[in-house]
Amino acid sequence: MSHPAKDGRRVTDISSSAEAGGPFAWRQLVSLPQSFADRRRLFLVAMTIPAVIYVIAIGIVPLARGIWYSFFDYNLLRPARAHFVGLGNYLDLFSDPDMAEALKNTVLFTVSGVTFQLVLGLAIALALWRDDRFNRICLTLILIPVTITPLVVGLIFKGLLLADYGLVGYYLAQWGLSAPQGLLASPSTALGTLVFIDVWEWTPLMALILLAGLKALPGDVLEAAAADGATPLQRLRLVVLPLMLPSVMLALTIRTVDAFRVFDSVFVTTGGGPGNATNTLMVYAVKEGLSFFNVGKASAIANIALLCTAVIAAAFVLLIRRADKKANGR
Repeated sequence: MSHPAKDGRRVTDISSSAEAGGPFAWRQLVSLPQSFADRRRLFLVAMTIPAVIYVIAIGIVPLARGIWYSFFDYNLLRPARAHFVGLGNYLDLFSDPDMAEALKNTVLFTVSGVTFQLVLGLAIALALWRDDRFNRICLTLILIPVTITPLVVGLIFKGLLLADYGLVGYYLAQWGLSAPQGLLASPSTALGTLVFIDVWEWTPLMALILLAGLKALPGDVLEAAAADGATPLQRLRLVVLPLMLPSVMLALTIRTVDAFRVFDSVFVTTGGGPGNATNTLMVYAVKEGLSFFNVGKASAIANIALLCTAVIAAAFVLLIRRADKKANGR
């Protein structure tokens, strides 16, 4: 015997069901949702549980362990002698010359690489602004570097630039255009070469984001500027660029955050060398953790890099909101 509940569900009469001892006696403990909205809500919750478990296991737990280890003098060569040092690892990094060099290289790599990518990406986006078959084919071709993983890109350029037998590096060394040991093995050119590799790979992504921003511009505003006698350069400076500020900030955010934590291409090409010429924060953290097994110090370096990335992302988010308000007149 069942009675309709006030919320629209069918609830089994516990007393009568218990007396009958029928096959549905389990409903005495569980009231299943019968309405479509409740079943849909239950289904969506069930679908999100695997994703939540994955994020916790792959993201949150390793992050929490990294933060925890950074407060310990913990070396895998002597795990039994690990002891709590508080902020000692972080304080030691402030006086570490290798840390200062890694931070300087990371900032130089990020600023120079993203700047070149922005300028070249904007030029490519303007060149491909007109929607025709030729431009669509060109856009497809220039996006090829983005589809290659940074690890493979680093290996390709390392093979090309080797001074001994590289297809490009051999002739550069023979003609005196690079040091005898090659571009990647010279302290004066190694970081600049890595910037070039990063620009080659990620400029198409910058161009794609900016091209999407260009195609979203209101055509009536551009037509009104042209009718008022504005030259193409004036339209670009006074109309296009101000309206594109949100897209520009979005592109800068994506590339700056990604470039600041660069690791793959640096690790496979130079390994942070020669010396510390190309040592970045993530490469330095991996060296400390996997080469010297100093897990506490490596965790502190990685946490500092994570904090810097979070600050950069937060700053760009604020700039994007301000640019969006300015572009939309709000």
